[in-house]
Amino acid sequence: MADSEPASFIPCPPSHVLRGIADRMNDGMLMFNERGEVSMANRVVRELFGVADGDATELGRRVEELLPASALSQAAESGCWSGSLPLDERVVIVQIYHHGEGDEQAWLALFRHIEGREDYEQELQRRHVELRQAYQRLNGAQEKLLQSEKMASIGQLAAGVAHEINNPIGYVHSNLGSLQEYLRSLFTVIEAYERALRAPDPKAMIAEIDDVRDRLDIDFISRDLPQLMAESREGIERVTRIVRDLKDFSYSGREESWKLANPHAGLDSTINIIWNELKYKVTLERRYGELPMIECLPSELNQVYMNMLLNAGHAIAERGSIIVSTGVEGEDVWIEFRDNGSGISPELRQRIFDPFFTTKPVGSGTGLGLSISYGIVNKHHGRIELESTVGEGSCFRIVLPVRQPR
Repeated sequence: MADSEPASFIPCPPSHVLRGIADRMNDGMLMFNERGEVSMANRVVRELFGVADGDATELGRRVEELLPASALSQAAESGCWSGSLPLDERVVIVQIYHHGEGDEQAWLALFRHIEGREDYEQELQRRHVELRQAYQRLNGAQEKLLQSEKMASIGQLAAGVAHEINNPIGYVHSNLGSLQEYLRSLFTVIEAYERALRAPDPKAMIAEIDDVRDRLDIDFISRDLPQLMAESREGIERVTRIVRDLKDFSYSGREESWKLANPHAGLDSTINIIWNELKYKVTLERRYGELPMIECLPSELNQVYMNMLLNAGHAIAERGSIIVSTGVEGEDVWIEFRDNGSGISPELRQRIFDPFFTTKPVGSGTGLGLSISYGIVNKHHGRIELESTVGEGSCFRIVLPVRQPR
């Protein structure tokens, strides 16, 4: 049996057939390479640019003059580019597609002529709707990513937070046991006084009352009881503060509005949340300056503070220090996190803010902490500055405007 081609194979038509089909299109089609050499231009393109059939050089020059300088490079990077061109008091919608194979680069440009102003406005409206929908999807994905990273971070810290809550709850529980014994002793003394008041000769009961007081050590109870109550109140307040800080920190921020807040309050609450993660190997020093209230999204900045502190802690292998400093510089405030850990090499500094990039072992980090922090600071019209020396440590400085630009 003679070999035959598969039924699904369709031979490529000759070039003159392709040109014939292209000339029947209502849209302009132009194909050219990186040297500006035109390999195909249909009838609509030639009419749009007023170029005679066969004058490929002039056509390439006209197209190169009208296209934005970045159009071809953007198409090469992302695969396509779209925009509009003013052409002889008309508007032409352009879409450019790129294909590269080895050293050969090729672009295919499609031109759609919009006849009147009404058609142009409809096209702009359609593109505006598409851009708005894309922006809403992107914004929603960013919020979900931020909240997901925030909750993942809280999940990693949950054991430490539970330990921080368990300690004060433990001694409050112990103090309540002591308080129960103290109350029993006090009620015993009160009963002795009541019997003495009912006795025919109350003075005769004084010795019994003194004996009860000595046996139950009422003098010690009277001294210890205020201290015991103060410790218990302090423990409950500590738990309340941790829960409040955790609630503020985990707030999604979806409906949070820009407000005036004290950066020091956010720093302190974040330190309270993550302290159990740091306290066994880190000496923390706070060098706070006088800061004004700044316009910000507080819970999002708390996320940045946490990422900076945890990264500084992870950079310290066994024992080290973290210095948190703040200050004012003109119309900006700055918050600085300095550690004496392992430092960051120059080649890694270019990538640390990339999404999903991490130097931690697999399963130990999402690689989103610094990327999200960069996005939050950029959203606040601020910047992150980095200084680092391998073996000596790193310093991240966050610079934020006191008031957001209108």
